[in-house]
Amino acid sequence: MNTFIDNILNWRLWPLFKKEMRQIRRNRKLVAMLVLPPTLNLVLLGFAMNPDVTDLRLGVVDESRTADSREVISAFSESRSFKVAETFASSEALGEALSRGRLDAGLVIDSDFATRRSKGETAEIQFLVDGVDSNTASIAGGYATRIVNALNQNVRVVNRSRAQATSRGVVPRVSLLYNPGLKNSWFIVSGMIGVLLVMLGIAVSSSAMVKEKEVGTVEQLLMTPADGVEIITAKIAPIFLLLSLDIGLSVAVGYFVFDLPVRGSFTLLYLAGMLCVLSGIGMGTIIATFTRSQQQAQLLGFFITPPLSMLSGATTPLEAIPHWMQPLTYLNPVRHFASLSRGVMLKGIGVEVIYPNLIALLAFTVVLMGISVWRFRKQLN
Repeated sequence: MNTFIDNILNWRLWPLFKKEMRQIRRNRKLVAMLVLPPTLNLVLLGFAMNPDVTDLRLGVVDESRTADSREVISAFSESRSFKVAETFASSEALGEALSRGRLDAGLVIDSDFATRRSKGETAEIQFLVDGVDSNTASIAGGYATRIVNALNQNVRVVNRSRAQATSRGVVPRVSLLYNPGLKNSWFIVSGMIGVLLVMLGIAVSSSAMVKEKEVGTVEQLLMTPADGVEIITAKIAPIFLLLSLDIGLSVAVGYFVFDLPVRGSFTLLYLAGMLCVLSGIGMGTIIATFTRSQQQAQLLGFFITPPLSMLSGATTPLEAIPHWMQPLTYLNPVRHFASLSRGVMLKGIGVEVIYPNLIALLAFTVVLMGISVWRFRKQLN
């Protein structure tokens, strides 16, 4: 037993590991890079990437000037989506205000609106939206449709009560599971954790590896008794340990800033995060073997990280990706981590449900780390 412990303590890997840790400690920019980017990105993206649209500037043309038309205007203004900014005497004036950018949307109510409504006929209103921002325009159109549908539902209920109808309409009851408050930040933050882990793994590992080649310390390491595997392990292990701390940091930011829960196993989430980190380190090491300077490594990283982010479903639903591109997402480790993190954090599901994603992350880790070690050993030789 003592001989086994002595062999571990005298392992040639430890001096190399200590050397890498001292080098990282002297590199203050690297330490700041491990702490500041994940914190700032999660906070900013959690607040900024919110698809909810509120307080849209609404212009109104009320040619009816009746209680019915005022009810419609009140339905729009009482919602958080619109606020009445101006009233106009004609549709032409409203259109000019929209073209000048003074308004986001316009509402036109015809003069015969109340008359048609009292007769039970179709009473139309015109809703105009500035379509320059297509996303906002589509959301605003959906809001307007829901407001009008709710208003029509109220009218049908009133008419039925006046006619003393005996039958009742079907009233839907909606239950929101896993995210009752519909907090969009929960979706964004739980998905962005994997993106940040992989991006940091790529950036830090490629930068550290290439710097060794620029300074010329790789040749010095080859003069030591350590073999290639020990050198690679000693270089990867400190980066892996430091980046693994970012998993806890990211979960803490989500919990304290956005009230993002962890309803499932934190151990399972952390294990998946470590596999995600190793996948990023593997990709960064592969990049380092193809480049000769840190600038080249950063440039090559720009061709890899944006597709990983966009094809991960981290910030937008996977269903929004074109159908012919959706199969490509299965080749993205971030996609599997995003599914796993949302399942663990929001749904509280266990490994018996998300084991396919865990197996996929493990496969990516083995393949990427295997290729990176092979490439790095080939360069050392």
